Amino acid sequence: MHTRVVGVDVGSVALGRFAWAAVDAPSPTLADRGNDPETAVLALAEGLASDGRAALVLEAPMAVPVPAGWQELGRARAGEGNRPWSAGAGAGVLATGVAQAAWLLARLADILPGTAATTRPDRWTASGGPRLLLAEALVSGAGKPVPSQSGPHAADAEAAARALAERLPDLTSDVHCAPHRPFSLLAAAALWAHLDIPPDELHSDVTVVRARPYSGRATP
Repeated sequence: MHTRVVGVDVGSVALGRFAWAAVDAPSPTLADRGNDPETAVLALAEGLASDGRAALVLEAPMAVPVPAGWQELGRARAGEGNRPWSAGAGAGVLATGVAQAAWLLARLADILPGTAATTRPDRWTASGGPRLLLAEALVSGAGKPVPSQSGPHAADAEAAARALAERLPDLTSDVHCAPHRPFSLLAAAALWAHLDIPPDELHSDVTVVRARPYSGRATP
């Protein structure tokens, strides 16, 4: 089945640090790209047209661990390594990402009312399941791409889209909140935006795909 994957490099819209890229799986070809939230939503809506599937993957922490004891508040998620969600750049992009995720999903709900979404790949791939998957990308370290002619933010957005598209159909998460309880910021944003998403996903991990070095030619 045709799957449109839209990767978003979360960042300041005012300073030109927001970018998105769309990849159509199973082909790795870059379908489109842009630098504003409105066209990102239109690209996502295009993927959902004609009963297609789509995935929105944002480069920002989209689930946080909530421990039973206060002593472990703010600890890194398993798999994050030395770039925890709660420190430095991670904390800053989390705040920006929550606002941008909410806007993107609310705008999508305006364009396609009643859209069913999920943060769980098993529900997304199930027959008759939601056609929109919400996920997170981790683009850092060895997975950081060489900036294209369109700039570093466009390159990161494309890397986020490819990180998910190239691992279909068997998606597994590289980062986990376990052993702590997850609080899904993506599910919360989807509920706020009035998308059709199961409320139990507020307590589910978000799938996180870590970008890996791209073996193909850089996209101009």
